Amino acid sequence: MASHTINLGILAHVDAGKTSLTERLLHTAGVIDRIGRVDHGDTQTDSLALERRRGITIKSAVVSFALGGTTVNLIDTPGHPDFIAEVERVLSVLDGAVLVVSAVEGVQAQTRVLLRALRRLGIPALIFINKTDRRGADPARVLGEITERLTPSVVDLGARPADRLVDVLSRQDDALLADYLADERSVTWPRLRAALTEQTRQALVHPVYAGSAMTGAGVDALIEGIREFLPADTGDPAAPVSGTVFKVDRGPAGEKLAYLRLFAGTVRTRDRLDFGRGRQGKVTGVSVFADGTATPADAVAAGRIGLLRGLDEIRIGDPVGQPHPRSSLSRQFAPPTLETVVLPRNPADRGALHLALSQLAEADPLINLRRDETRQEIAVSLYGEVQKEVIEATLAEEFGIAVEFRETTTICLERPAGTGTAVEVMTKDKEVNPFLATIGLRLEATPPGSGVRFGYEIELGSLPPAFLKAIEETVHETLRQGLHGWPVTDCAVTLVRSGYAPRQSHAHATFDKSMSSTAGDFRLLTPLVLMTALRQAGTTVHEPLHRFELDIPADTLAPVRAALAPLGAVPRETTAHGAAYRLTGDIPAAAVHTLQRQLPGLTRGEGVLECVFAGHRPVRGPVPERPRTDHNPLNRKEYLLWVLRRV
Repeated sequence: MASHTINLGILAHVDAGKTSLTERLLHTAGVIDRIGRVDHGDTQTDSLALERRRGITIKSAVVSFALGGTTVNLIDTPGHPDFIAEVERVLSVLDGAVLVVSAVEGVQAQTRVLLRALRRLGIPALIFINKTDRRGADPARVLGEITERLTPSVVDLGARPADRLVDVLSRQDDALLADYLADERSVTWPRLRAALTEQTRQALVHPVYAGSAMTGAGVDALIEGIREFLPADTGDPAAPVSGTVFKVDRGPAGEKLAYLRLFAGTVRTRDRLDFGRGRQGKVTGVSVFADGTATPADAVAAGRIGLLRGLDEIRIGDPVGQPHPRSSLSRQFAPPTLETVVLPRNPADRGALHLALSQLAEADPLINLRRDETRQEIAVSLYGEVQKEVIEATLAEEFGIAVEFRETTTICLERPAGTGTAVEVMTKDKEVNPFLATIGLRLEATPPGSGVRFGYEIELGSLPPAFLKAIEETVHETLRQGLHGWPVTDCAVTLVRSGYAPRQSHAHATFDKSMSSTAGDFRLLTPLVLMTALRQAGTTVHEPLHRFELDIPADTLAPVRAALAPLGAVPRETTAHGAAYRLTGDIPAAAVHTLQRQLPGLTRGEGVLECVFAGHRPVRGPVPERPRTDHNPLNRKEYLLWVLRRV
């Protein structure tokens, strides 16, 4: 059995050849006899029917092979921006990565996003320039793009680049530079190679290889680079269990399958595992990845990826056992900024549709569902239009539900403009306050990015824990819809006053609900108090914003600038690059698709647009409203009528 494990990610922009490289690596390692092709739909990792039809990777997939004494768990990830959430989850479990760049198309927007994330997280990465056998391939040009547009800290290992190595490595190694300047003969090739290994493993430098996944050219050298430059896992199998779940799937019988990266310890069948927020589960089955597939086993040890059964309540991102620092990595990519309503073509499928979408959201926590009980509709958040097609095909093929979509809209958010305070006091007059509860809440704005915080200034012990929990949970739930229907963020909500009616019983110890406060009283009253405070504070609606970089021919500068203005884009800098210009600036997320559609006509097909999520800005012009899906605590009369009907 292999003594070390490398959990390796294959990342790239769409069509760079990630899946083809995975097939080549598996073939070279002897795991498969024949190399599948994406265009033939017979690859190992693209198992979904839609993946095979579209020729793109949608779900991350794990395959395994041995390199000498090292087991490589290879994770093939999507390249299309609509499925960036899949990539995000994989990053937290990687020991190293291979970033694939096409020798024809060169560096793309997604390539830049991915390398930035890898460097930010300190994940060692090799770069493979693929498709050198294709017409139009120019590895030298692409290497220049990598140096200019990705990072100068790269070394082409296609030659013996001593001078280039010294130049790159000495930026992080003063002793190496001093020795080289004193006597360049003292800096031997083995010393340079050792320094390159050390700096690569620290994610400071990136070795570059070139070749073709289709022909196999350059792949042997890449495999040697994986073995030499990327670190094997050193987790202790005897330590307490520590891991993270990066993928959740369903088996043939509908059972939940959890993909666990184990950083420390050993998980065995029948073990009881803690996975946060007081939840536990018993492992009923374990599989580990070997020879290209998941194989049943008695246990999975530190460093490996295990497939666990029996953990029905577990979710993607959950820490297993003791939390590991990499389990709580902050989000590296943008949240979904689009939303659409999903409708069943057959109204009788409404219940089945909700269940099916819930399962899809369970496997992808960045797909948020918003259910409108009044209209009996479900809205789902998206990254793009391709994702909508995937949802439609998945619902049809896996659940037998035909659906249609309403027009895609942009997801905005609301931020409080000031401070508001509201109090509802328990009273005998049920027309004033029909609930056996007193609640006072103060809501105030906090810095952007701080989220929603809940606290209290009441005396500890003055309110039963169940009632306090009911208030806190309802605060977070209520703030999903602000004054204009958008989620409210960046605020602190403080409980400043409380009161309740103690438990009352009749002579025969029968609980009298009409005289005693319950958690339901606090859940139903909190929205009224909170929204009164929010109305007093006021909110501003913010729309998602993208930072753009646009390369265009010099003679198209004027028409491109003219097209940006009506889209609400704000140019920041224009620089000349030979016979071209590069424009940078900000553009509303809602306008990106329009710009992409207009750009070929404006630039004779030569314009290149890159966009990265950059936060939110106040909406300019009319404030967009989103229909409410709750029972409208902004309208006291309407809300109380619903409560009385419910009671």
